[in-house]
Amino acid sequence: MVLTSKHHDGFALWPSKEANESWGRPWNAASIGPRRDVLGELTDAVRNTGLKMGFYYSLMEWYNPVHQNNPDKYVADVMMPQFKDLVTRYKPSVIFSDGEWIKSDTAWRSTELLSWLYNESPVKDHVVVNDRWGKTTRKTHPSTYYTSEYGSGLSKNVVWEESRGMGQSYGYNRMEKLKDYKTSEELIIILTDIVSKGGNLLLDIGPAADGTIPVIMEDRLTGMGKWLEVNGEAIYGTNAWKHDRQWSAGKQPQIKGGEYQTDYDVNEWTKPSKEHAHIEMFFTEKEGSVFAIVPRYTPQLVIRDIRLKPGATVSIPGARRQPSWKQQGNNLVLDLKAFQPGDLPFSIFTVKMTGVQ
Repeated sequence: MVLTSKHHDGFALWPSKEANESWGRPWNAASIGPRRDVLGELTDAVRNTGLKMGFYYSLMEWYNPVHQNNPDKYVADVMMPQFKDLVTRYKPSVIFSDGEWIKSDTAWRSTELLSWLYNESPVKDHVVVNDRWGKTTRKTHPSTYYTSEYGSGLSKNVVWEESRGMGQSYGYNRMEKLKDYKTSEELIIILTDIVSKGGNLLLDIGPAADGTIPVIMEDRLTGMGKWLEVNGEAIYGTNAWKHDRQWSAGKQPQIKGGEYQTDYDVNEWTKPSKEHAHIEMFFTEKEGSVFAIVPRYTPQLVIRDIRLKPGATVSIPGARRQPSWKQQGNNLVLDLKAFQPGDLPFSIFTVKMTGVQ
């Protein structure tokens, strides 16, 4: 769980004295509004479930009076002590830094700050940070995970994470309509696409003003959760396999990808089309098993370029019946013609293969 502890508006969700003092007015959730330590309460609740807690933290603040008058003073007297207070009080496992692009890492004094984090802070032995610590640090910082957002993701050769909302906004946006939200099935395909390329999905939820999760977001999360109860083995703790996806026959479409705010939508490429090939399945790997995550039912499933050893098994987790299968050269062929409606647990299903050569 990663909470926005402070966004670009500078409003802090914990009793931060730096927020109040630098703005010259109550500017944290303990002093105004809910008058509660929102961050502290949520951190305790999350950890009581056994999950780890992380914080998004914006280095910059759009209209902070101190920053507008003296940027160096803002860094020294507001940002740095506030960041240290956040870490010391709540001991996060993840720091998702942001708002870094307006200054160099030197101007933000990021080396000094991260040196404190990794050598002196109470989380020095286990904290993980992203790559947003100055306007030239994304995908260059040596000891972090890389980030993309609303994009086509990064390479499986690096450690990376994609962040996005369920709609077009990270926050709660009353102007968004039903058509702006991805369905649970579409979000599952997005998750699968990212994980098959070795990435992690940080899926954003924008609570309403009273802190409640909008029903449409609760519905999407519940749908994803039910799917993961059955298919989570193909997602959690997996690695990218030698192939991340398999295309159907035909010309593959020219996909205009990117890392930030692109119009890339992998769901469009899983739909059969007369004009171009489509993605038939995605792959992940864990502990000697290979998983093929299939977006839709087809009477015969051909998994190309895979050979199984004697004694290998092929199964569909959660299915009421199991497929017959055979090795044909370098391809594995599954016969699903006997499957009836309801035999598959979901429209998106997983094929688990053990004993892969």
